Amino acid sequence: MNTFFRHNRYLLRPIKRLARLLALFITLSLFCAFVCSCKKTEEVDYFAYVSELRSNILLAKDDNFSLRVYAVEKEYPYAMDGVKHETTNRMELYLIAPSFEKQCTIAFEVDGKSYGGELSFDSVKAQYYYSCSLDISSLEQLSCKISFGKNEKVLVAKTVKSPSTLTPRNILQSVKEKESELFSSLTDEYGFAGEIYLRLIFEEKPYYYLGVIDKKGNITAFLINAESGNILAKRQS
Repeated sequence: MNTFFRHNRYLLRPIKRLARLLALFITLSLFCAFVCSCKKTEEVDYFAYVSELRSNILLAKDDNFSLRVYAVEKEYPYAMDGVKHETTNRMELYLIAPSFEKQCTIAFEVDGKSYGGELSFDSVKAQYYYSCSLDISSLEQLSCKISFGKNEKVLVAKTVKSPSTLTPRNILQSVKEKESELFSSLTDEYGFAGEIYLRLIFEEKPYYYLGVIDKKGNITAFLINAESGNILAKRQS
């Protein structure tokens, strides 16, 4: 009996060695896949795939007037198709006024240049609207003269950002690190197979919305603390 066990023990040694080598191979393969995945995402500039960016919000309110000014960069044509197209910088201005029956114009200056004109009226949202090709992403305040019928009013809109508000690029980097599996799943040797929407929003204090859209139209959306970069909510649709 002892001879039998000794004989089989010698026969099992090569099998055990093979099993250990196989386990080592699997471990190394998984490690290499993880390293390659991390390296793959690190090499991609995901900010280059941002097809809609809202980087600044300026607000003013006085009496019955409410003014919102956005610094945006949007693709054209605008489509949530998972593909980034060429983008342009825009300033978008929204005004709520006491009455919607009068013609309304606006005038302001940025870097010594004058801008303005007649505002369009959106009957669905009950607000005036104006936009122009202008980058106001770093603007801290904007003085606007509003001509409303025969009356004039000056509103000074101030940014909602503070020195502790993170930049859009830092926000994207923070989310990418926390959601590495999502970004890795959409990244290959050709780059990122999707587009990103990144918007500064304001609800009593600044937040960021970040949406990742793949080429099938699937959206993974995040609500992010604008100062810490922490993800407050996540939704998939």
